[in-house]
Amino acid sequence: SLILGLVKKNSTQHESWKHPGFSSERPGFSVFKPFERSIVMESQTIQELEALTPVEMDAGLVFSGVPTGNKIWGYQNPCLYTPAIDPHYSFHESARDAAVWFMNKLDPLYLYGPTGSGKTSLIKQLAARLNYPIFEVTGHARLEFADLCGHISLHDGSMRYEYGPLSLAIRYGGLFLLNEADLLSPEVAVGLNGVLEGASLCLPENGGEVIHPHEMFRIACTGNTNGGGDDTGLYQGTGRMNLAWLDRFILCEVNYPDAVVEKDLLVKLYPALPEHIVVKMVDFANEIRKQFIGASDSYTDTIEVTLSTRTLLRWADLTLRFQPLAHQGIQPLSYALDRALGFRASRPTRAMLHELLQRMFPMDCHLGE
Repeated sequence: SLILGLVKKNSTQHESWKHPGFSSERPGFSVFKPFERSIVMESQTIQELEALTPVEMDAGLVFSGVPTGNKIWGYQNPCLYTPAIDPHYSFHESARDAAVWFMNKLDPLYLYGPTGSGKTSLIKQLAARLNYPIFEVTGHARLEFADLCGHISLHDGSMRYEYGPLSLAIRYGGLFLLNEADLLSPEVAVGLNGVLEGASLCLPENGGEVIHPHEMFRIACTGNTNGGGDDTGLYQGTGRMNLAWLDRFILCEVNYPDAVVEKDLLVKLYPALPEHIVVKMVDFANEIRKQFIGASDSYTDTIEVTLSTRTLLRWADLTLRFQPLAHQGIQPLSYALDRALGFRASRPTRAMLHELLQRMFPMDCHLGE
């Protein structure tokens, strides 16, 4: 009955789904046509990129709806690589630096900050409002420079060159976004030095083709560290980046949004949550963050987990989804907290989380129906 109650509460109607690469011309039989679909999609993608038209916009009108007279360049129409606009997204203080970077032809941008603080979403939402195409790659220790530029592949019995995300961004004026840049091998990262300085990209595997950078081409990177290594031991795999590589970037620190911004975000996304619960959830998150960095007035020891904005939204979402558990004598806030954060903490930290939860949220706290 417990599971049935949750299913009834959270059930949604989904349309029947069919893989776009399958054909159902014969009843009960599907034929997959990967090569034909791949070629058609690639042709349509290139046509969209070639049709991109740069246009000058009013920065204030784009980001806040209020004209300011400050000009910023974007594209007239979106394309396949343009991120979708999140209508609930709220720009916070860190957006100022990124917006100025978009408005001027400056050095590449490196955004760093704690996990879940919104580094990638900041760039994507700025780009979305400018119709900017983003070519996104996640860095890791085994990533090779050829993965960024492109490679030769076999198509219908013949060899042809497949352009990578960096090549497409340079050629068509997109934004090349390298996430988790501090996980990238320094030997691979320095291969970008020329491109970071505005030089053309040479593709030896494609007969030495040289791609000259489009005037709208931009590069942005994100990381949990500032490139100087991780002295906390929390971001395993990150390394100390080459100083000459880092010297080519403008740095922007992205911290968690202000409490007011996070409260407004929760209200917009989860209107079913009572306002006093929203306020306490944000206060709880900020107290956990203080303990994470050792700045709490209530606890002397630091903890190994933090409650990011991403985790805060997950906690709010799960609290509503597990609300029927209240009828079984289980507190939804506590139950959801474990699944959003607590289960990845150590036993002492998890116990501390629940101790703080009981102190900040009375047991008789009622979420409403």
